[in-house]
Amino acid sequence: MHTTLRLLPIAIFTLLGSYAFAQKSTDKGCKPPINRARWHDLIDKEQRLLLQADGKADNVFDAPGDDDVNYLVTQAATRRVDELQCKIEQDSTVSHQKKVAYLSGIEKSLRSFTTLYRARRVPISQLPNLVNSYEAAMEKDKVGASIEGIIAGNTYEVANMIMSCGAFNGNPHFTAARNILVMKYSITYPSRTFQILRDNPDVPFRDSLIRIAAYKHPNLLYDYAAANNKLGYAIRKIDDPLIKTVSRIATSGGSGQMYFPFIDNIMSGKQTLEQIDSVKNDEVKYYKLLVKTRIDYMDRLLNKDTLYGMAALDYQLRKKASEYFIKTINALHEESDPVRFRILNQLTAQELYYLAVFSESEIYTSSYTRGVYPYMMQKIANRGDSLLLSVSFDKFRKFIRLAAGFNTLSEFLNSFPDKGQAERLMTAFVNGLEKTNSLEDGVDIADSYASISENNKPLANRMLENVKNNYERNLAENNQRGIIMYNLLYKLFESADSSFHIDLSKEFGIPPVYSVSYDALTRDSAHQVVIQVFFYGDQDGKNIFQGYLRQFGSGWKRADTKQWVSFTSTKGKPIVIYANKPLPEETDEDEEAQKALTAYLQQNDMEPSIIIHRGHSYYADYTIDKIQPSAKIVFLGSCGGYHLIHKVLQHAPDAHIIASKQIGKTVINQPFINLLMDKLQKGSNIDWIPFWKEFSRQVTDKEGLEDYIPPHKNLGALFIKAYKLQTGEDDDDDVATQSYF
Repeated sequence: MHTTLRLLPIAIFTLLGSYAFAQKSTDKGCKPPINRARWHDLIDKEQRLLLQADGKADNVFDAPGDDDVNYLVTQAATRRVDELQCKIEQDSTVSHQKKVAYLSGIEKSLRSFTTLYRARRVPISQLPNLVNSYEAAMEKDKVGASIEGIIAGNTYEVANMIMSCGAFNGNPHFTAARNILVMKYSITYPSRTFQILRDNPDVPFRDSLIRIAAYKHPNLLYDYAAANNKLGYAIRKIDDPLIKTVSRIATSGGSGQMYFPFIDNIMSGKQTLEQIDSVKNDEVKYYKLLVKTRIDYMDRLLNKDTLYGMAALDYQLRKKASEYFIKTINALHEESDPVRFRILNQLTAQELYYLAVFSESEIYTSSYTRGVYPYMMQKIANRGDSLLLSVSFDKFRKFIRLAAGFNTLSEFLNSFPDKGQAERLMTAFVNGLEKTNSLEDGVDIADSYASISENNKPLANRMLENVKNNYERNLAENNQRGIIMYNLLYKLFESADSSFHIDLSKEFGIPPVYSVSYDALTRDSAHQVVIQVFFYGDQDGKNIFQGYLRQFGSGWKRADTKQWVSFTSTKGKPIVIYANKPLPEETDEDEEAQKALTAYLQQNDMEPSIIIHRGHSYYADYTIDKIQPSAKIVFLGSCGGYHLIHKVLQHAPDAHIIASKQIGKTVINQPFINLLMDKLQKGSNIDWIPFWKEFSRQVTDKEGLEDYIPPHKNLGALFIKAYKLQTGEDDDDDVATQSYF
């Protein structure tokens, strides 16, 4: 059993480190019989793993932060758990089977806590509470008393660990405690209310939870209202205008999703299902109705009306904009402009505006700069102010972000007859983030800055000053959300200038935005840069691989195995590149080669810090699934890799990602890789702004280059990460632990 021999006062404990030592049950006079020794060993293992969650393999938890918390966590993980083990062994009133259940419950609870803590889903400070609550539940359970109060008095995460560990499944009040856990789950993860009620349809407060969830997530209500199960029947019996309307739509046949964007107007009698039926099979007419409804809803929101169905409206706008209009003009990129953009002629300026803001990640640069944007401005008589007024400034931050990214922002602002109005627009672009309900607007501001700073330095300077002013205003008002958001933006923007010496890792726990240091890329004991390249076994992959091999001449040493090839630098800094061979895809030999190479690297303690994907877009997900957290630079050379940025960050949170919105081209990919290798051999840091300028000069065929997005223009993803690290917030549709449910 793992315990502490002695713990010094906190100040000395912090300075001198660990004085904790492993101690077996026999040392405390509670030696378990041989038939229970295994459970104690398992607990010892989980104690060690929990203490190592701070990144150090010792017997003390010592994460950056509060020393008092570290002390209490160490006590809970060692002495308190040891005492609990001894208490179980020394209790003669508890049967062998029950002791095994209690010991197993401790082990599972500790394992769940470590998993949850590593996933940043529970603060480490909750560990003492877990141990104390587990002991309290055990004392209640031993005499057959209810554990409901213990479950009710804890957070969902702690309550779930106690309920799901298996130790208390036989408690006579277990069902009542489980009902309380259902309530806690619904409150903690409101978007999963219907899911949990589907599996627990008989809880006494079911209808109340349905009502609450229906108004928060009417789109989810739709998914469950038509089901022929207990929950579906219960939903349809509730007398509530929203629930009745959604139930009617959900049971109307296969077109329910087409009606849902208009649910608020249907509830109020402004629209009927028959009116929607008359346009739902015509892509253009249906899209026009969506836009008309969106503009109407925005006017009502300005008058403080309460609206339902906005999420469904936005979903259909995004779907129709992308799948019908944008995909069409993207696919015709080799046709003449009149042919390519003919489909846009039938749309108004407002409809083109929503086309842009709802297809930001899919639209090609040329589709925007030669099609949507000029057509839109022509139809609004080249008056940007009139355009924004006509849509009630809806999603104007998103539009400014697009204009900045496509380098049309200056032109757009110059279309304002009143230059003071354009100035006020850009001030409003930055203002008021503390009043928003999501991070979307902050992401738009973050992503726009790099483009604005490159193309309009005076505007970027004013933008930085506005961010600073907003930070100071929120500081004076003690608005914590505003303080965090504007401080993040200010430091993100300042870090573009190396003279400010902004350390984003120290300030926010995120990597530098505009550069990757050479030292950060040297991960193994040999202090070398390890690169892993993924190839696929289709004919194109085989052809690209042969060209790839030819690029390594003098200065590189080649080694071959059956499944992969490696190149080690013989001049300059140590670099080793591993690439799987494009073996036949028909028999999955290419994937087996990738797996074997990944296993080899892991066995030899080599963590790739650079990942390069060389294959078609439909292979990209396979590469991403194999990316390790050690990756600092990820290059997606396939078509549309830009759309996969967030997937990459789920595997490698600190990665700088280079990807294309459009077609990945060898004539662009290869100069990038060549320049990267040159910088690495010289031991240079990768500073993205000058790197990108040098890379752009080396690309001879520049068609499509504008659709390659460099890492420093993906600030939004880092803004989200930093915000969540600062606040502890996370998405409620990921439960990163074993759940009772």
